Amino acid sequence: MSNFKNYLFAFLAIGFIAIAISAYFESQPEQKNKRIYTEIKKYSPYYIDKRFGGLQILSKADKDFKEKPSNIEIFRQLDILEKNWGKNHLKIENSQLHILDDKNVSIVTIPLQNQEELHFIQQFYGI
Repeated sequence: MSNFKNYLFAFLAIGFIAIAISAYFESQPEQKNKRIYTEIKKYSPYYIDKRFGGLQILSKADKDFKEKPSNIEIFRQLDILEKNWGKNHLKIENSQLHILDDKNVSIVTIPLQNQEELHFIQQFYGI
């Protein structure tokens, strides 16, 4: 019995560390192409608002839109919202990315510099 008590603290510490590492990896957002994502982010309606009460996702287009996912889910939820927006507002033609408004009129055109950027857009936004 005393042997068990000696190892109990070590088992609990290992368990808590495993749970913390698991939560850390669950909360990570997907990998993104920095150049393309920062250009698209300027036109995406969703952003993270940091308040004293925590993080929340708001929309530039709809002032009534507000989501308050848990801290573990916030980046994944933002990715889901941006992917859904991107399916309707992004179009690829001749190695150029067109960002469209709600009326399907091109706002801006971003030239794609390499195959990696095209692959990112296809994988992340599903275009």
